[in-house]
Amino acid sequence: MSRFFATGSDSESEESSSADEITPKATGTTFSKHIVCCPLRFRFEELTNIIKTIRNAMKIRDMSKCLEEFEQLYRAFLKSKTIVDKEGVPQFYIRLLADLEDYLNQLWEDKEGKKKMNKNNAKALSTLRQKIRKYNKDFETEIVSYKEVLNCSPNVISSSSKSDDDEDVTAKSLMKKKPQEEEKKAPEASKFLKGESESEEDEESEDWGSDSVDSGGESEDNEGAAASLAVVFLKKYVYGDKQPERKKDDRRKRHKKMEQVDEEADEEGEGEEGGWEKVKGGVPLVKEKPKMFAKGTEINNAVVIKKLNEILQARGKKGTDRSAQIELFHALAGISNENNLGEGILVKIKFNIIASLYDYNTNLAAFMKAEMWKKCLECIDELLDILFENSNIFIGENIAEDSENLAISDQPFRVRGCILTLVERMDEEFTKIMQNTDPHSQEYVDNLKDEGRVCGIIDRLLQYLESKGSTEEVCRVYLRRIMHTYYKFDYKAHRRSLGLQGETKSEQDQEESEGEDSAIIMDRLCKFIYAKDRTDRIRTCAILCHIYHHALHSRWYQARDLMLMSHLQDNIQHADPPVQILYNRTMVQLGICAFRQGMIKDAHNALLDIQSSGRAKELLGQGLLMRNMQERNAEQEKIEKRRQVPFHMHINLELLECVYLVSAMLLEIPYMAAHEFDARRRMISKQFHHQLRVGERQPLLGPPESMREHVVAASKAMKMGDWRTCHSFIINEKMNSKVWDLFPETQRVREMLVRKIQEESLRTYLFTYSSVYDSISMATLSEMFELELPTVHSIISKMIINEELMASLDQPTQTVVMHRTEPTSLQNMTLQLAEKLGGLVENNERVFDLKQGVYGGYFNRGTRTRPRNLIKDHFQIKINCGYQQRQNYQRGGYRNQNQSSY
Repeated sequence: MSRFFATGSDSESEESSSADEITPKATGTTFSKHIVCCPLRFRFEELTNIIKTIRNAMKIRDMSKCLEEFEQLYRAFLKSKTIVDKEGVPQFYIRLLADLEDYLNQLWEDKEGKKKMNKNNAKALSTLRQKIRKYNKDFETEIVSYKEVLNCSPNVISSSSKSDDDEDVTAKSLMKKKPQEEEKKAPEASKFLKGESESEEDEESEDWGSDSVDSGGESEDNEGAAASLAVVFLKKYVYGDKQPERKKDDRRKRHKKMEQVDEEADEEGEGEEGGWEKVKGGVPLVKEKPKMFAKGTEINNAVVIKKLNEILQARGKKGTDRSAQIELFHALAGISNENNLGEGILVKIKFNIIASLYDYNTNLAAFMKAEMWKKCLECIDELLDILFENSNIFIGENIAEDSENLAISDQPFRVRGCILTLVERMDEEFTKIMQNTDPHSQEYVDNLKDEGRVCGIIDRLLQYLESKGSTEEVCRVYLRRIMHTYYKFDYKAHRRSLGLQGETKSEQDQEESEGEDSAIIMDRLCKFIYAKDRTDRIRTCAILCHIYHHALHSRWYQARDLMLMSHLQDNIQHADPPVQILYNRTMVQLGICAFRQGMIKDAHNALLDIQSSGRAKELLGQGLLMRNMQERNAEQEKIEKRRQVPFHMHINLELLECVYLVSAMLLEIPYMAAHEFDARRRMISKQFHHQLRVGERQPLLGPPESMREHVVAASKAMKMGDWRTCHSFIINEKMNSKVWDLFPETQRVREMLVRKIQEESLRTYLFTYSSVYDSISMATLSEMFELELPTVHSIISKMIINEELMASLDQPTQTVVMHRTEPTSLQNMTLQLAEKLGGLVENNERVFDLKQGVYGGYFNRGTRTRPRNLIKDHFQIKINCGYQQRQNYQRGGYRNQNQSSY
């Protein structure tokens, strides 16, 4: 028999069962019944099943399932469109749409919850949120009315929200309710429907706003199901029906009775040991401690070790609760302390606790939660305290488990384990925490504060291993300490070097009690590794960190000499990727140091390889560039993300690019002016030329905005010899805030830049306009470029000695006499034309010889003089003669001027 007629009486069920056996042709009643009820029942049953699945998915936060089922619900609702047009939109459908939208908005605002979602759920959440917002616009009035009822009657709604089968009950009521028009069309079916129980009919008719409600005949279950429908009360409140007041009174009475029953149960349970435990939300208020041993068990070393091994056997198995396992270890450590079983077994348990904390996340890329991280630091500190307080405890990886001595005896304790490995893993976990934290959040700052505690643990371990560890272990700890020191600028040492002191007496006393400078610490640690280490990797990392620290504190010559003596640049390509990243960071810092010291050419050479590649961000380990998936798969991307440097160790990429472009400008612009008509001139910096071409291609030249535009505008001004305009583009408020204020000695760097711009602008001016002058006074040049006269004399003398400027100095008059030996623009164009003509003749003759079959033959070599050779020889003779005459004139003129000056 169908469930639709299950609520009828026994006689009705017998009649319906007998009617089912009769064919449709014999009985018209049964046939009409199926015509009227089946479509409504089938469609609403389909909707309620899908809604149940959606609500179950909402409970477990399965957004992918919610999205999939919502799409099915949408399709099922479209199929039942004809029935909905007749009957109206079901109230349980409106309730789901409203609840689902509120639920998605709540999840969307929960930032922490979204971070914990996997990729599929996060994507499904975003998609479903957009779809439900768009879809709910069609039911806006119904949803608003439903929410008004929620706000008006919170007691009713709160009680109704506890029912899980509200939609099912509502759907059943909707299936059984039919309009009067359908009853006229099918009188026999309506008579059959009226045969159902009166109480059920009264309960279910509330969904459609019937006027007669018999609350006295309803059971508590049916009343709770009917009361769960928010929209039921909407109709009652709108039309001013006072029926809900009676239900509220009944509900209050039942609530009071339940409270009295609870109080009586509490009073009875107080006198009994095994009474009921009061719970809240289904969870006991007092959490039971796990039982380690049965009552009456004698606690000794053997029993505790046996229990420890039992816990360890479950480690790593599928289904093992890792957090419960950690609690068991802590409970076992407490039992060991209570029974005074000795420090040996306590150290053994502490080793396992820390190892379990590290194994809590099975994924290598995952980082420890804040709670686990705090526990890990506390456990390591406690373990070090035990080791320092008890010198008779020996630990090591080479101790076999059979030879361990954990019991209290005359012999020293022997425990298998390596404290160095635990501390190294702790350091790696700290790096992963910093890598996976948003660098612009307060959480990153809070996590960074733990670095002081990490360094303190490393220092304590170093103190312990210096007395009990091997040389190799000491070198490993030294490197860990170096890695936390090399990238930090020592401001207090810098202030002391400048002769500055704290403003208050307390600050001065604190500076005096700080201890050694970072330079002394780095020198001591690195030199120990240089002398004692037997592995190339540790020594290489120590050298690079030492160079980085020297360069960071503007010790240019020490950093340069250490880099050249180490010969790391010869075989660094064979090192592993983290060491290569450290090498790139060191070279960049070396180049920035050279720039601060005014070594423009050295700075450019140090930064050339990193900047010319166009992958500075990736080479420095500060992020990944977007590439095709063919070059990097998902696994390689995960590996490279684990190699990234934490944000607080980053080098400013804009500062790096600005230093490189300004260095290239100071080298390239004078060179371009000196070789303006040279067809074979080389490019010092391809990236700088690329920026110049980008600036020239702009159709509209406005004021510069970005750092690159400032450098391009300054380059154009320097090319014209206008050093003041160049200076205004390089040093201004915008560039100061972006670049120059980030240097520790800001004013000194600005003064150096102004000096370099003046000198290179002078050289560019002489290269560009030397053909215009017969002679020019050095005093005039000194006034134009605001340089001292000896500086101008030095610059011009170097240009003449290096044969960059064809001129001579007249000492009595302090003037520069131009020789006018440089070819004019017409002569330069003629030389270029001759070169092209020679190439054309060469190509024609090669084609002719190929047709004759004699080109390149062994016996024909050197037998013919080609026209291009004649052209080249002719021009070469002319050029050589002119150059020889120029040299003779220069030497003679310069010698005569010197004689006249004497």
